[in-house]
Amino acid sequence: MYDIIIIGAGVIGCAAARELSKYNAKILVIEKCEDVCAGTSKANSGIVHSGYDAHSGTRKARFNVEGNRMMDKVCEELDVPFQRIGSLTVCTDESQVSALFALKERGERNGVEGLRVLNRDELLKTEPHIGDGVVAALWAPTAGVICPFKLTIAFAENAAVNGVEFLFDAEVKSVFPENGIWHVKTAEQEYTAAAVVNAAGVYADVFHNMVSAHKINITPRRGDYILLDRAAGGYVRHTIFQMPTKLGKGVLVTPTVHGNTIVGPTAVDVEDREATATTAEGIDSVTQKSALSVKGLPVRQVITSFAGLRAHEDGGDFILGEPDDAPGFFDCAGIESPGLTSAPAVGAYIAGKIKEKLQLSEKEDFIPTRKDILDPKKLTIEERNELIKKEPAYGTIVCRCESVTEGEILDAIRRPVGARSLDGVKRRTRAGMGRCQAGFCSPKVMEILRRELGKDLTEITKCGGDSRIVIERTKDGEKDA
Repeated sequence: MYDIIIIGAGVIGCAAARELSKYNAKILVIEKCEDVCAGTSKANSGIVHSGYDAHSGTRKARFNVEGNRMMDKVCEELDVPFQRIGSLTVCTDESQVSALFALKERGERNGVEGLRVLNRDELLKTEPHIGDGVVAALWAPTAGVICPFKLTIAFAENAAVNGVEFLFDAEVKSVFPENGIWHVKTAEQEYTAAAVVNAAGVYADVFHNMVSAHKINITPRRGDYILLDRAAGGYVRHTIFQMPTKLGKGVLVTPTVHGNTIVGPTAVDVEDREATATTAEGIDSVTQKSALSVKGLPVRQVITSFAGLRAHEDGGDFILGEPDDAPGFFDCAGIESPGLTSAPAVGAYIAGKIKEKLQLSEKEDFIPTRKDILDPKKLTIEERNELIKKEPAYGTIVCRCESVTEGEILDAIRRPVGARSLDGVKRRTRAGMGRCQAGFCSPKVMEILRRELGKDLTEITKCGGDSRIVIERTKDGEKDA
């Protein structure tokens, strides 16, 4: 029997887990994939939005601004890379300038600070590659960029250190109340709790509709992205948005915290909740539309493309808290953009509601901080040499593109809620995220995973499930030692 079960280990589920771990409670996070940050949270722009876009009075507006303000402290405590680089929302038609001022006024009502409309001459001073047709832009200095993997993983690791349990490869099949207790069934086992948090991303409506007569409907909205090599870094210095539409904020161009440039997304509503394959049409659309705001983008420097799904609910706003007819069941549904920005605030909000509901007491020994994986590249030569003397694995480069060492990979595997797959290692260390996209380092990473996890190479996967790399042995011989 648990006090709280959280369904979903994306950024919202892990943020809630971390906030709830501040209280004396037995908490379980159940995730259908093999790792945290393996669903909606793994494929987004990594933008911390300022908060001018959401309509005033909505939950999106409130939690966007609150989450933005919380981000500095959260990232300092959890050692997550975060940069406030500011954003520019550009318009390409003089008739749209009035809409920019309307966005500015909306943002000010939402509590966003520092908003200003810039003319073309002002824009060119800071962004010389701005599109030829751009006439003005809304400047939002509080916007920033963050690593969505690192943020989600940091929430999870800190929650685990503070006592939260994580269960992976466990797809929830049903949720129902019985005699005041919530039952959560997976294919293998049944778990019970006093409260349930529904943070299931594009599946959140499925679980909500199991327990409430007030039905909701989530449509998966696919977004295609392209990622440029770090050689193209610095082409733009700020996040550059296009004028928002009913489908989102348009195709953006932005630096990442790791020095790449990311471009996207498209916005295509789909039926399949697992449809994360890119399409030629989608990638073409990204490159064509981005040219409206940024000219001469070096698309020949693309090193990968990917797609993600956003959980768009028909009402267009976040759904948070208990349905009237399902006490103890706490929704975090319809969390699309600005969900990443809102995560710290949503986690705190849901934790506060559950604390009140279950009358939880605060821990005296809560650990608020967490250190990220040590990166030898950030050390001086003298410090790095001393590290290698103590830990020789930090002297072995595994991923040449990103200069990731064996020591970093070992740390990623051995940490709380550690990596169990190639993608798990990649999200934690960037091994495989460089120009060759894991073409050279995969075998070495697989060997380290095999050794550390005590598995055969045929059991090592790219991202869990059936994504094995080595299917079978082609000849007899001595098995791995």
